[in-house]
Amino acid sequence: MVEFGRYYISFLRDLFEVIGEFFKDMFYVFVTLFSTDLGRIFENFIVSSTRFTLLDWLMAVVVLIVNLIFIGVIVLKLTQWLKKYIKFVKSELHKEELVTEIAFLNDKVVELLDEKNKILALKVSNLGINPDQSVDDVEDDLDDETSHLRFIKLNKVDLKYPDGIIKTVMKEEDMIPLSQLVDRFINFAASKLGLYYNHKIIRAFIAGMAASKTMILEGISGTGKTSLPYAMGKFFGFDAKIIAVQPSWRDRAEMLGYLNEFTKKFNETDFLKAIYETTYRDDINIIVLDEMNLARVEYYFAELLSLLELPDHDQWLVDIVADSIPGDPKHLQGGKILLPQNVWFIGTANKDDSTFIVTDKVYDRATPIEINTKADYIDAKPTNGVRIPYEYLEDLFRTAYKEHPMSLGAVENLEKLDHFITKNFKVTFGNRIMKQIRAFVPVYVASGGSESDALDYMVARKIFRKFEGLNLPFLRTEIDDLSKLLVKLFGRDAFTECQAFLNNIKKMF
Repeated sequence: MVEFGRYYISFLRDLFEVIGEFFKDMFYVFVTLFSTDLGRIFENFIVSSTRFTLLDWLMAVVVLIVNLIFIGVIVLKLTQWLKKYIKFVKSELHKEELVTEIAFLNDKVVELLDEKNKILALKVSNLGINPDQSVDDVEDDLDDETSHLRFIKLNKVDLKYPDGIIKTVMKEEDMIPLSQLVDRFINFAASKLGLYYNHKIIRAFIAGMAASKTMILEGISGTGKTSLPYAMGKFFGFDAKIIAVQPSWRDRAEMLGYLNEFTKKFNETDFLKAIYETTYRDDINIIVLDEMNLARVEYYFAELLSLLELPDHDQWLVDIVADSIPGDPKHLQGGKILLPQNVWFIGTANKDDSTFIVTDKVYDRATPIEINTKADYIDAKPTNGVRIPYEYLEDLFRTAYKEHPMSLGAVENLEKLDHFITKNFKVTFGNRIMKQIRAFVPVYVASGGSESDALDYMVARKIFRKFEGLNLPFLRTEIDDLSKLLVKLFGRDAFTECQAFLNNIKKMF
């Protein structure tokens, strides 16, 4: 053993001497190259160059440039390769760090699950639950009888309405016409909620309900866009459901939810629950999509926009799941929910850099209401809300259509205005917009407004709004002619909102 130790020490000594001689020789090579050999090469060039002719010098310069380029290319390639290698090494190190972090998180998950099981075990002992039950079974027992079903929120709605659809019983004092309904809401909001609205906005809101199942409340922040549908819900006796739209919404699944194929449970949203609850009621129901243009409305709301335009209400079917199974909610037939007619979708929209533009597809199908100012204080006496079924409100709308149809002169003037705008601005009213105007105007008049103001309101927001996408500086003459045409058709003191819109456009020139 001693002899082997001496041998091994001698072996290591010889090995390090060889390695040292290697690096020593390498050092001598570089010293010789840069001190002696390069000097000798340069001296040889000086001696030889004394015999160079002009052609020789030209050839020397060309060769020197080629050699420099060659060396430069080699250095560049080596640098690129070195960078790629360093990047690769860094990425691999980053992957190793991620793997380590994932392993650490997995350990934490295991610890949390163990802690969770211990807590549930304590609950098992306290509640007398069978200790042979799994953790999932214990959670089911701790929640409620719907926990094992794939629709938890919707089944809870079923339990909330054990007697089926609630029928609204009206009081005699609630049987009022539209004009009194507007006055009563304004007094109710002021006396009960401390919210103040002018008659024009409320008339437009009620008329908008007649024109479309979808409305857009837009304007600057802080003017009461969200509080208006909130107050309407309070007024009609059933709170409006306010759903905060998220910027991450990209399609209907974000709004309505989706079936998790792994857990076999449906990921229900508050929006879906709000829709489902309306199927149990016959009164006025309002669902608010707050800040609806934080995401692209035409993406996540496209299906409902199309459904609500179908003339046959029996076709207002929203697909939720592919089929129904035992235990699914009662009003989910064949995996679909039939949208009731007593629900309105109200979207609020701010116009700033943090939001998306609401497209024409959405505007054309909805009734836009602009709120840019706060109403003055109203000293209203205490006023109660109303409890009316949807059918009663529809009867009020039908009565307004009969008693206050659009006058023949208004229809003819609209056709002339449509012809002028189509010819000069390449923007048309269209059948959809004309249908909404015909529904909006009579209800606005029945609510205490005038036909001229109703037409002014709709034309400004449904037609003139489309001018924002045109190259307006090249349409100065057309805009002046349009302003004169409005005076000719409707009078100098009429169509104030349309004239104000055109004047604002002229200020931009």
